[in-house]
Amino acid sequence: MHLDFLILFGWMLILGVGLLAWRIGGGVERQVAMLVVVMSLAITLIGLIPDKAIQKPSYFLVDGLFGAGLMVMALRYTTAWLGLAVLLQAAQFSLHAYYLVAGKLYDSFYAMVNNLVSLGVLLCLGGGCLLAWRKRRHAARE
Repeated sequence: MHLDFLILFGWMLILGVGLLAWRIGGGVERQVAMLVVVMSLAITLIGLIPDKAIQKPSYFLVDGLFGAGLMVMALRYTTAWLGLAVLLQAAQFSLHAYYLVAGKLYDSFYAMVNNLVSLGVLLCLGGGCLLAWRKRRHAARE
């Protein structure tokens, strides 16, 4: 029951920030929100794979693709919040690499870091939305 609530809460955060990006964000925020939602769906689908040996490399691949997508966006749009999101995603990619190479089982440390980094990326996206909204409001006043 506890785990179900956390999963539901996580999806509410992802979709809430995605809707925030769609409503008040600019173009880059919307693109990153779409990337976050698609990659979150991919991670969820990987979790449904019964063969646990395929899950670790699959998580690693999806996080690598997510990091590469964020990097392309950061190079194209050069915003500070997106640069921070790329750095956080690099930490998550390193976490996956460590657990994959070391052959360690996922533990509470992995879950904590993984969830905190994911929350950090969502906070960066939410902050970017608020900055874009504020910039548009300021431009409209002038």
